[in-house]
Amino acid sequence: NAMPTLLPAVDFDPAADAQALRKAMKGFGTDEDIIIDIIARRSNAQRQEIRQTFKSLLGRDLMKDLKSELSKNLERLVIGLMLTPAEFDAKMMRKAIEGVGTDEHALIEILVTRSNEGIQAMNAAYSSAYKKSLEGDIQSDTSGHFCRILTSLVQGGREEGEADLERADADAQVNACNAESDDMEMKFQTILCTRSFPHLRRVFQEFVRFTNKDIEQIIKKEMSGDVKNAFYAIVCSVKNQPSYFADRLYKAMKGLGTDDRALIRILVSRSEVDLFNIRKEFKETQDESLHDFIQVETMVVSSTFSPLTLSVWIAVFPSAYE
Repeated sequence: NAMPTLLPAVDFDPAADAQALRKAMKGFGTDEDIIIDIIARRSNAQRQEIRQTFKSLLGRDLMKDLKSELSKNLERLVIGLMLTPAEFDAKMMRKAIEGVGTDEHALIEILVTRSNEGIQAMNAAYSSAYKKSLEGDIQSDTSGHFCRILTSLVQGGREEGEADLERADADAQVNACNAESDDMEMKFQTILCTRSFPHLRRVFQEFVRFTNKDIEQIIKKEMSGDVKNAFYAIVCSVKNQPSYFADRLYKAMKGLGTDDRALIRILVSRSEVDLFNIRKEFKETQDESLHDFIQVETMVVSSTFSPLTLSVWIAVFPSAYE
């Protein structure tokens, strides 16, 4: 049962919000607390209304004003919250592809966890923002089997609906019989990238029956690199998506320096979906609350996050901190 941490504000007044935001940015210095307090306590749909009202009421572009007034990471976070989910995903895909090196983990995370509808909306937002096709950009930036997996996922054509028991049995057999063959990756792709999540859950159960092994064990043992990571993400996501995200958050923060972009990407994109569940999974696996972990990791390790004090995080995800 997916539970968000962010709910729409009651007694919502977009005109009052637009005026308060303008006032917070006008003149010398910016009142970041007011900006955070408004934007972080509205749902995405409400923020879109504020964007439109700001334009019609004040004749100004709210996004431009925010960009010119806020410091780096706070700007990333606030702009991320202000974009529609499709625009935000498109922007995150673009960031993962452009520049030197590709952020394969970001590409995998977004394409594996979004619904068909979400992927199609993201494709449209991408071509509208960058005048290019997302599929084309993925293909020019990745190669080999990994590229084929991403191309399959970016179609947003995964089957929907419940498990078909006979077919699940057949799918599990195909995977079991090809678990060490030369075209294993192709066979796994055919099933893992196209079947519905409920169906795949059943396939994985049947797979254990045929092989006495979890499908993750086979993926970890027989595959490597980005292909392994992509298939592994699909399996984890099918079994327990909040747990998959909790693990991604942990990896974004542990070690040297924080992957600020991953942190912002996950918190923003899941805040109205299942961030509450992710928070619970994080606590269970790490034995520490997400709140404490973010506080320690981002304050101490990440120099880029220093202006982003804890009060900002608490304001942005109030119920992630209860």
